[in-house]
Parts: sequence; structure tokens; C-alpha cells
Amino acid sequence: MSPSLIIRHLGRSDYAATWHAMQAFTASRHGQTPDEIWLTEHAPVYTLGLNRKDVRLPTRSDIPLVPVDRGGKITYHGPGQVVIYLLIDLKRQGINVRQLVSAMENAIIALLAEEGVIALARADAPGVYVQGAKIASLGLRLKNQCSYHGLALNIDMDITPFLAIDPCGYQGLQVTQTINLGLRLTLASAGERLLEKLSQQLGYTDCLHEKNL
Repeated sequence: MSPSLIIRHLGRSDYAATWHAMQAFTASRHGQTPDEIWLTEHAPVYTLGLNRKDVRLPTRSDIPLVPVDRGGKITYHGPGQVVIYLLIDLKRQGINVRQLVSAMENAIIALLAEEGVIALARADAPGVYVQGAKIASLGLRLKNQCSYHGLALNIDMDITPFLAIDPCGYQGLQVTQTINLGLRLTLASAGERLLEKLSQQLGYTDCLHEKNL
């Protein structure tokens, strides 16, 4: 298990450029490459995962749609949403995909619990839910047992673009965010606290913080 982790604070980044950077990082990494976690936020974009069967495409055309290589179906990213990408060597870290997904879910659930909100994960639909409404989505890609992509937690955003899709492929799935639950979490504080919890969940003891790629 590697105790070292680089955490990159990207600010608001272009979705496609960040995705391609994740691909390049994963393709070029070797056995001694430190794992990285990237914290970012994106301009409005729909992303379509590899599970495209029976996916209803967006009913609005003012937001770009990007087909990507993560698992899952369709979701939306936009300002006011914490996005965290996990570039982890699973074999070296001694975990499998299910354990990585659980670590992401548990970190989000723990953050919300500190704010007095009960949140749950669902075995049939990865993500985190509050009273049946989805507050966080997950999606991963593995290459040579190394992960990329990650999670998105809704904080204080315009969630109306979710109405133009079936979020994660589920017709009628309700979407919520922390501000609608009465929480005063800022994007910055939620991101920092979630990074800390993810690092603990995944067993990292030495975290180096960097800005940009």
C-alpha cells in the first residue's frame, strides 16, 4: 500500500481537457507513480457513459453532450458541484473496485452526517441518496487496475438541467443538493472536507497538495 498521495486543486476546469488529462496520466503511469486525486468544478456539460442502451438524450441543446469512457449512463455537471477524480493504483493500494466505490460513498455519507443529514448508498444504483433523491453520482474507468473518473456532489447549483435527462438512466429520478437541504456548505469547504475523508477512507498518510496539472 502506498501512503503518498498528490491532491490537485484545479479550480474550474474544462471537462474534456480534464478527461483527456486523466487518460494521459493513467496511460503513462508506472509502478512508482504516486496516486492522485483531483478536485475541480466544470462549466455546464452532459456526459454520456459507456452504458448507452436505452439512454434518453438531453431534451435541450444549449449544453454540450460529451460521450466518455466511464461506466454508467448519463449525468450533468455544472458550477456549484464538487467534482473529485480518483487516479488510484488499486492493486498497489490493496483494494478492488467495489471497495473504491464504497470509499467514495462512505466519504460523502460521513460528510453529510456531520451536517445532520442521513444519506444512503444503493446497491442497485451507485451514488448517494437523501430521502430517495440523488445528491451525488459516481462513475469510474479502470485501465491496468488503475482508476480514473470519480464522483460529483451537488452543493449549490442550477439543477434544472437534470430535468432534461433521466439522471444515471433512471426515469423520474429526483435530484437534490446540499443547499436545498438547508445546509450552509460552501463549494470550497465541502471539497476540502471530502478530500480529507477520501484520503482517510483510502488509507493515505502523506498528502501533498498542488495547484493545477
